Amino acid sequence: MSAFLAAHGVGVMIDGRAILADVDLEVAAGEVVVLVGPNGAGKSTLLGVLSGDLDPTTGTVELDSRPAGRRSARELARLRGVQLQKQGLAFGFRVEEVVRMGRSPWRRTPAEDRDDEVVAASLERADVTELAARLFPTLSGGEQARTSFARLLAQETPLMLLDEPTAALDIRHQEQLLGVVREAAAAGAAVVVVLHDLSLAAAYADRICVLARGRVCADGPPADVLTGELLTEVYGHPVDVIEHDGTLVVVPVRPRSLPIPPEEASWSAV
Repeated sequence: MSAFLAAHGVGVMIDGRAILADVDLEVAAGEVVVLVGPNGAGKSTLLGVLSGDLDPTTGTVELDSRPAGRRSARELARLRGVQLQKQGLAFGFRVEEVVRMGRSPWRRTPAEDRDDEVVAASLERADVTELAARLFPTLSGGEQARTSFARLLAQETPLMLLDEPTAALDIRHQEQLLGVVREAAAAGAAVVVVLHDLSLAAAYADRICVLARGRVCADGPPADVLTGELLTEVYGHPVDVIEHDGTLVVVPVRPRSLPIPPEEASWSAV
């Protein structure tokens, strides 16, 4: 299976500090790759490099067999869609208008004829149809994240890059969003997702890439990568990995009796 996205020997230096070093990663069409790792591991930086928005200090990134850095902004917008952690819209756009922004790369092309159809379908798939007339700044964090996901879907790109898309979502919408991501991969998209929830990663990833201190320390199927030994070392906290109904569940090891905070102890004494 040939790679739609390929990073070779990628390194990023910022203010003399190595954020990424010697990162190799390939993602094929139809594949969901999840990036995991502790805070500061370089996950968001790597996603920025893979999107072509951040030039690596060393190494190369190829998108559909051509260097990402040699593509125009319009070419990139038609090849890859990005959902960032933070929603950068400060103006009072309505939800439907935000989602319609995802169609801008296809302006003045035959694909423009499908704009209304695609926007409506994207609103529904992200479960924000009922919010279509709401102003984006008035939404909750989870509603904003779902709206941004709908905009990504409306862009209809063969590569989808998502940075912690489930962080602000409740359980139902976490499962729904990642289910749609899997549907997109089944339809032929290449997908890279940054997640902190390792159990979600295990349930939805074809491959998991574990980053630590800016380097790849494991890359493979969830059953091969998500081991208690590796995760305990990477996260600096004891971790158990158990199987439940055919899916791996990652559980932090906790003391049998957690200490009671002083304020709670005082309440219990009243």
